[in-house]
Amino acid sequence: VQLVESGGGVVQSGGPLRLSCEASGFTLDDYAIVWFRQAPGKAGEGVACVSEGNTYYSASVKGRFTIFKDNAKNTVYLQMNSLKPDDTGVYYCAAEFPFVPSTAWTDPHEFDLWGQGTQVNVSS
Repeated sequence: VQLVESGGGVVQSGGPLRLSCEASGFTLDDYAIVWFRQAPGKAGEGVACVSEGNTYYSASVKGRFTIFKDNAKNTVYLQMNSLKPDDTGVYYCAAEFPFVPSTAWTDPHEFDLWGQGTQVNVSS
């Protein structure tokens, strides 16, 4: 049972990037999935979550990032557009069965299963 992130890299400010979070050993659609990020010197931040068909976004990414599932591939994606240097960090996906409360999705303690992270660097 694991989550594996991919898709990170270096991108210029204003550019797009798509991250993937592939699940193995369980059916991802049965779970709430969140993307967190950790930037150097900053507190970790929940940026997007999908739970029971609902999606949630932090104010810092709303309108620029989209979280969506491909159940056939057992994968959750984070489409990131109009990237900014402040979006730089390590992005982690995490899962919790079967959902998380809408008021708690930004709390990393709500999620038991974590991926290893993928680095995103946005250059100015």
